[in-house]
Parts: sequence; structure tokens; C-alpha cells
Amino acid sequence: MSTALAGFTLGLSLILAIGAQNAFVLRQGIRRAHVLPVVLTCALSDAVLIAAGVAGFGALAEAAPWLEKVMRYGGAAFLVVYGARAILSAWRGGEALRAAGQGEQSRRAAILTCLALTWLNPHVYLDTVVLLGSVAAGLEGSRLAFGLGATSASFAFFFALGYGARALAPLFARPATWRLLDLFVGLLMWSIAAGLLFADH
Repeated sequence: MSTALAGFTLGLSLILAIGAQNAFVLRQGIRRAHVLPVVLTCALSDAVLIAAGVAGFGALAEAAPWLEKVMRYGGAAFLVVYGARAILSAWRGGEALRAAGQGEQSRRAAILTCLALTWLNPHVYLDTVVLLGSVAAGLEGSRLAFGLGATSASFAFFFALGYGARALAPLFARPATWRLLDLFVGLLMWSIAAGLLFADH
């Protein structure tokens, strides 16, 4: 139980920071648009990555050093485009909270965007596969409990973020609030992209 709690605590601490994935989940939660598929996609993706790390696949990055660069530049390109769309939306304005399903992207598009924000982010691999995997490597006999604890943290966090965001709905009934959120999301995406592009400098 103590090992599972350690996994839960460490896993939660790694995903608490506001990032591209969390910002997208927050936006979907406020809109009440495809929340369940989105949070499940995030949590299940984390579960797969955590399982890979706990199983000892953290050495993959060392075996294929080119993989990290492919993921980094691919992720940066996606974030630049997504950030530009968010900033353009903030510039145009006129958006307010609509009823779920109105004027929203399809469920498929939401899931694909969520997958891209998750799997094209090199930091996700660093946190889940490498960091959690390295900690689990020193827990011979307790890896499963540690992994389950970390996975539970992901499910708890994303469900709380996705469904808890609904409390902000009255605030986002005003177009000006949406413009500020879109501007924040856009600048956040660009700052993360810059961090990825200039990581070697």
C-alpha cells in the first residue's frame, strides 16, 4: 500500500503542471464537449506509458537516440499550429460558452487532438517511461503496486480536471473570458514548442 501511495504521489506531481494536454482537457471540460472520451484517452495513454516504464522499456530512448528528436520536432510543429489556431480564435473573439455539442469539433477530432498532444510530447515520455520507470526499477517485487498507484493518479487527475472544469461554465458564458483563455492556451503552446526546439541550446 505504501508503494502504491508513493506511485500515486509521484505520478500526480508529474502531471499537475499546466501543459498542452491539461489545457486541452480543461477547455473541453468547460465546454462539456466529449469530456469522457477525452479524459479516458489521456488516462489510458498515461497507463500505457507508465506500464512501459515500469516494465523496463526506458532503455528504448538510449537504443534509438533519433526517436527523441523525431518526437521533439514533430511535437513542436503540432504545438505551433495548435497555438496559432488558439491565438487566431482569441483575436477574432465573439465566442461564448455553448451547449454541449454546438459548434464543437467531432468526437473523433477531439480524440485525435488529444492523442497528438499526448503522444507527440517528449516530456510525457520523460516523466512516465523514463522517470517513473527508473524509480520502479529500484522496487523489485513492488513494481506492479507502484505502477498501479501512478496510473490511479492519472485517472483521478484527468477526471477531476475534465469534470471539475464545469464549475467554471458561468464564467465562460462571456466572450471576453474565452478570448483570454484562448490567448493563454496559444501562448502556452508556443512556449512549450520553443522549449522543445531550443532544448539543445
